[in-house]
Amino acid sequence: MKKILFVLTLYGLLPVGAHAAGIPTLDEVAVTAKSTDQLGVAATSSEGTVTAEQLENRPLLRPAEVLEVVPGLIISQHSGDGKANQYYLRGFNLDHGTDFSTSLMGMPVNMPTHAHGQGYNDLNFLIPELVERVQYRKGTYYAGDGDFSAAGSARIDYVRKLDAPFAQMTLGGGGFSRLLAAASPTVNEGNLLIAAEGYHNDGPWTVPEHLRKDNLVVRYGQGQRDDGWVVSLLGYDAKWTATDQIAERAMATVGRYGTLDPSTGGDTHRYSLSGEWADAGADGASRANVYLIDYALNLWSNFTYATDTVHGDQFLQADKRTIVGAKASHNWLQDMHGIPVITTIGTDVRHDDIGVGLFSTQNRATWGTVRDDKVKQTSVSLWGETQLQWTEKFRSILGLRGDSYQFDVNSNTAANSGNKSDAIVSPKLSLVFGPWDQTEYYLNAGRGFHSNDARGITISVNPDPRPGTRPGCTGVAGECTGDAVDPVRPLVPATGYEVGVRSAILPGLQTSLTLWRLDIDSELVFVGDAGTTSASRPSRRQGVEWANYWNPVAWLLVDGDVSLSSARFTDSDPVGNRIPGAIEQAASVGVSLQESDPWSAGLRLRYFGPRPLIEDNSIRSKSSTLVNLMSGYKISKQVRLSLEVLNLLDTQVSDIDYYYESQLVGEASPVADIHSHPAEPRTLRLTLRVML
Repeated sequence: MKKILFVLTLYGLLPVGAHAAGIPTLDEVAVTAKSTDQLGVAATSSEGTVTAEQLENRPLLRPAEVLEVVPGLIISQHSGDGKANQYYLRGFNLDHGTDFSTSLMGMPVNMPTHAHGQGYNDLNFLIPELVERVQYRKGTYYAGDGDFSAAGSARIDYVRKLDAPFAQMTLGGGGFSRLLAAASPTVNEGNLLIAAEGYHNDGPWTVPEHLRKDNLVVRYGQGQRDDGWVVSLLGYDAKWTATDQIAERAMATVGRYGTLDPSTGGDTHRYSLSGEWADAGADGASRANVYLIDYALNLWSNFTYATDTVHGDQFLQADKRTIVGAKASHNWLQDMHGIPVITTIGTDVRHDDIGVGLFSTQNRATWGTVRDDKVKQTSVSLWGETQLQWTEKFRSILGLRGDSYQFDVNSNTAANSGNKSDAIVSPKLSLVFGPWDQTEYYLNAGRGFHSNDARGITISVNPDPRPGTRPGCTGVAGECTGDAVDPVRPLVPATGYEVGVRSAILPGLQTSLTLWRLDIDSELVFVGDAGTTSASRPSRRQGVEWANYWNPVAWLLVDGDVSLSSARFTDSDPVGNRIPGAIEQAASVGVSLQESDPWSAGLRLRYFGPRPLIEDNSIRSKSSTLVNLMSGYKISKQVRLSLEVLNLLDTQVSDIDYYYESQLVGEASPVADIHSHPAEPRTLRLTLRVML
């Protein structure tokens, strides 16, 4: 029935036809500048905003690759494309989103106490054609950024009104097909945006992925983004068969695109209702948003294959939750003895009602329970920020944020149930000097944090009955069940420092250079794949970023960035001080030929440097370089044809690599090996768009 309604909705759409340097004004608080227009607005050299114009000719393999507009951010995948992507930034393997927060239209995407991983950030429901802007920040220097944002954050906004309604169809290799239709008619002095997407992909995998996605967006609002309101309804369903990473020693047997467990995969949905409101007056501006989200995921995985020689190692991570939350902020302009002062105060509230479980399975049939928990998690924050323009060439931004968390866990293992609370205060300071010759200089320091999985906060015994799950286990099922374990710290602080420069002294060119450092305390972390805790060591990450944006003529955009990072554990341990999986080098360059009748084009190169896979750095991943191309031709005023060539050079590289022990069928014991998930081979996708 849902698919029928979706198709009817889709086809029902078809007929529908300031920046300022020097002393600030209040309008600057609400203005969205281009990434080329941050002087006098930005608090750091590493923040920016990317517009739809800059995304228009960007070839994308996956929806989340929209976030690769953030300099230094790499998006990859180690499983099926219905699962959240893997993120790399600033010396982090961010897993599926920890320490990088993302929001869409004010709604958080990251999931705390998630079945698969803390901060799980699934952006597969994103429709890139609807994105109006991406605002990104890095570091711990913003009072408005809370949980999961120590490395950075991204705020994505959809358009409220399209230039014209359209319908488009995409066909490509590997059974790829996509149908998208969207329109935004005027209704009662407001704009009604409706978009529907149907998506299918088998991919290059030996076992077809059979990825199916149904996506619906409905928005209605009046006024403008900074002085108006909008209500949004989103619906997303997906299901897929996954090809997880495989051991290199098995590739000769199953092939580069093969699998060792053809029954892994998952299904998920995300339905949301949200509202945004903003009011801009002469002396102040206010904004607020509320949201209600219904979310579920069933994820079957098998990363070690057959250490359990009877059932195999497949497991199910199940997550079902309801999320309700709200955000509000207000800013106003004052004169303090001749010094312009902009003050902003805000609050965030979020409650997650979660059912989360970890189960042993074989061919998706459940045969055992590791953990089955009911969790209620609530967070409340208050924050404030004051910007003072001391002189025409010097301003300061002082921020303070307080976060309070409450965790209530009801576990199937009574000893692991309980209630805990925690709070953290995070001060921030930014100093901005200039501009001189269209150049500004920045000094930043601040404290941030990330939360931990509630199940790890109340844990007292290891509930995992599977063999070999803890050091010292002999491999007999259940032997380690009941071992005492230490709970994790609820809120873990991170302290960051940054110095940078941003310049527009050369015509058409914006360039920024940033030196940064981030320290994170030692902690225990909850391991979602095992249902218990593991120790994590204190760490320091530091590096340099160079980002450039060049618009020499109206029809040509060029961007390029280079990021170098060092990630080290800061304690003493004979195993070594390298952080496994930490990104050390990333670079990208892109050229976009804006629509100049009848042609348009985009070419991008992405370099993903080698990473240490174990602490002593003796085993490393290889680097990868991928080139993607998009070319478009306007057949008529209403019809446009475009071709994407993804992995243009057909490079055989890994999307991701790990090093750990696994056991193939027939092996007597686990073997340490590199486990890889290949990048997809050259893929062609042809899109026909009709403007209505």
